[in-house]
Amino acid sequence: MHHCLLKILCIFSISKRNCVNICSNKKSPKSVIYQGVPKLLHKTVCDKRRKSEVISCIFSLKEEVGALARALRLFEEKGITLTHIESRPSQANKDHYEFFISVDSTSSQALDEVINSLRTQISGHVHELSRNKQKDTVPWFPNDIPDLDRFANQILSYGSELDADHPGFTDPVYRARRKEFADIAYNYRHGQTIPRMEYTEDEKATWGTVFKELKSLYPTHACREHNRVFPLLEKYCGYRPDNIPQLEDVSRFLQSCTGFRLRPVAGLLSSRDFLAGLAFRVFHSTQYIRHSSKPTYTPEPDICHELLGHVPLFADPSFAQFSQEIGLATLGAPDEYVEKLATVYWFTVEFGLCKQGSEIKAYGAGLLSSFGELQYCLTDKPKLQPFDPDKTSLQKYPITEYQPVYFVAESFEDAQEKVRKFAATIPRPFTVRYNPYTQSIDVLDNTQQLRSLADSISSTYQLMLAVL
Repeated sequence: MHHCLLKILCIFSISKRNCVNICSNKKSPKSVIYQGVPKLLHKTVCDKRRKSEVISCIFSLKEEVGALARALRLFEEKGITLTHIESRPSQANKDHYEFFISVDSTSSQALDEVINSLRTQISGHVHELSRNKQKDTVPWFPNDIPDLDRFANQILSYGSELDADHPGFTDPVYRARRKEFADIAYNYRHGQTIPRMEYTEDEKATWGTVFKELKSLYPTHACREHNRVFPLLEKYCGYRPDNIPQLEDVSRFLQSCTGFRLRPVAGLLSSRDFLAGLAFRVFHSTQYIRHSSKPTYTPEPDICHELLGHVPLFADPSFAQFSQEIGLATLGAPDEYVEKLATVYWFTVEFGLCKQGSEIKAYGAGLLSSFGELQYCLTDKPKLQPFDPDKTSLQKYPITEYQPVYFVAESFEDAQEKVRKFAATIPRPFTVRYNPYTQSIDVLDNTQQLRSLADSISSTYQLMLAVL
């Protein structure tokens, strides 16, 4: 059913055997509450058909005769017109039902009063759906891949502006160059071709220094997945000491391998926004390079870090899936859990070690793009601990010096399963999965959706049996 704006036709009493959706057509929607909800998770979003704005929330009521009627009367008393309402049995409390409602944005102030009344007069549990960091709200998250355009330019630091301690701060040529890269990122929109850059001889020399030093260490220090992909990048993407690869070429290569793609970004994003991109198999990549005065040091991610550290692993199916699992786990999660997942990301995707046979190898991009730390991490100086998301997520870490602690994964598959179990502990009123056909997020929250998912799994299973 298309999720258009709907009028409430009646006020009704609720019983466990007669919980229905109020809608303009009698057919059950494919999703009872959350299908389409991510598009409504903005505090206000524009409906394409009516060009109006809506605000949404979810509230739960105890199962008893007249409960919903009393709740809806609160909306009526405040003169609020409900444009959409859906229902489902509560997953948290067996004797409760949950209701998703939308109202016109002009009712914003009145809705706040109703929400307070729901909590105080009816003892209802209410979740407002919002990007704003307010108590009891479900944080906004992108519903489909073009939604990444909404936050891609909300960088936290650097971009074209540099701190006083940045190596390029006093270099006007470098600062002007950084502005060129920032402008490209700011103007980029999903679906466009990433503009090709003509790198200067100075920039290529900096790349060459980093490239040659790191390549000499990869055979002995990098994981086998990195070493398997790196020659392919040299062959198909122009990885050479005298050439800085173009993001568009690398992005197309990744898409052909695992469906991952690159998107230019001007600087550092928030943890929530950056990890949300991974949920769509999108990696926000810088296009600029570190200052030539310090080719072995950078205070921020640059194209050396992205292309030499991250890209080879994103071309590996197991690692790509693992990275996406972390991203999916952050969607709609409370801030404190996003912080924990960001720490897990730091100690895996950025600074992770893994067992391969009788040896330990590096797979984190922060290691694979740092000549010094790549050597250091495999010595007896740092402390190595087994990867456990519950413990890893609480580990403090420095950002301007080598890590004193690294976490060792048994394998990417094992790490992925552990992250999946960790994600199951996140208090969200729904579960999400990525739909690669529509490049959007499916929010799983009812038996009908689970049945559809089971049918999809069954179809895949039948194909496996046919092969066997």
